[in-house]
Amino acid sequence: MLRLVRARAQVWFPPTRYQGLTALAEKAVQPLEKPEPIKSADPQAPVLRKCELQVPAHRRPVQAWVESLRGYEQERVGLAELHPEVFSTAPRLDILHQVAIWQKNFKRISYAKTKTRAEVRGGGRKPWPQKGSGRARHGSIRSPIWRGGGIAHGPRGPTSYYYMLPMKLRVQGLKVALTVKLAQDNLRIVDSLELPTADSQYLTELARYRCWGDSVLLVDLDYKDMPQNIVTATLGLKTFNLIPVVGLNVHSMLKHQTLVLTLQTVAFLEEKLLWHDTRYTPLYPFRLPYCDFP
Repeated sequence: MLRLVRARAQVWFPPTRYQGLTALAEKAVQPLEKPEPIKSADPQAPVLRKCELQVPAHRRPVQAWVESLRGYEQERVGLAELHPEVFSTAPRLDILHQVAIWQKNFKRISYAKTKTRAEVRGGGRKPWPQKGSGRARHGSIRSPIWRGGGIAHGPRGPTSYYYMLPMKLRVQGLKVALTVKLAQDNLRIVDSLELPTADSQYLTELARYRCWGDSVLLVDLDYKDMPQNIVTATLGLKTFNLIPVVGLNVHSMLKHQTLVLTLQTVAFLEEKLLWHDTRYTPLYPFRLPYCDFP
């Protein structure tokens, strides 16, 4: 009797656990809804300059922030792609040292000069006879061993310390200097050197706000095209120097703590420095005297 009641109850009231498993299976079969992409709060920074020159297949362009000098808050307005063979080369400090020493010495002229016994006034007469006095024999009082006499092996100026490094070694020195500046976060790229005012205090406070250091070297493409405000602002500042790109050198980059380049200057440097890697002809005919002053 009890078994019949249980069987009827199972027929009229089936267990709910089978319903739960069926519902779970149906939910698993249903396709999952794709989640909506999360929108970032800051939009992606635009690339203001792309590397137009050919980059080796095993390397990629180096990216750097582009700043603006028109305001304090415009510290990052976009990105610029830099050629890795110019701004990310091997840090050859030995080449950097050679170029720095060459640049300091190749224009050096020493004017130090001393007089020999023939140039010192006096001493034409023999001071005493050769024999009979008991003293050492001497022929002139202007001998190098006499006080007031001539100098035996002194400097005979003017002396030139001129020597010339190979052009490709000097080019490599520029590349290493630019690489070191970028690696040390001392290379700043700006869209232009336009300033809202010609006041020197604005440029000084801008450098202090952006932590440019004590000395800044500003480089533009051409001296004639430099903005008048930046020229006027740097005239009264001793630690801010403004030069054209053709005058950029290793000594100036090492002397200043921060290097500021414009986008046009970066393109000019990449074109000229990479040209030396592929050239196979001399800069001057060998029959002419080699003279290549910076």
